[in-house]
Amino acid sequence: MSTPLLIPVGTLMLGLLCAGCSSVPYAQRMSERQAAYAAAAGAPVRSFHFFSLYSWEPLSDTELAVYTQPNKAWLLDLGGCQELLFVNSIGLTSNLNQVMVGFDKVLTGRRNFPCTVTQIRPVDVKSLKLAQQKQRQIESAARSADQPAAAQ
Repeated sequence: MSTPLLIPVGTLMLGLLCAGCSSVPYAQRMSERQAAYAAAAGAPVRSFHFFSLYSWEPLSDTELAVYTQPNKAWLLDLGGCQELLFVNSIGLTSNLNQVMVGFDKVLTGRRNFPCTVTQIRPVDVKSLKLAQQKQRQIESAARSADQPAAAQ
């Protein structure tokens, strides 16, 4: 094969490889996470105390879970946030250690515009963890003696 022909063939192979690595399981997992956080979230509040960012989890371009302590989380609805699912770190503005709806923002990087917080809901972390544990449970049944073991 000549070199000029290798480039289109290589590009085609890479495209087929990417198509084979479908994002369906990832999308399903993300929608399950969004549903779990939405179920564990309480009524909207105007603000919350913010001293430090313990952890965070992007749920979509418009939703972000923020942990201020290991067992204290907030579900933030945002006005659209570029590359939120792909950034390695975020910043969260606050005034006098308060994050407020419509005033404070999530920062995702130097090149991106800040994302305004449009809604804040407290998350019941205990119920969220219980839901996660239920998802991880595996139903098992004993194999009857007359069924042969599957060949491995």
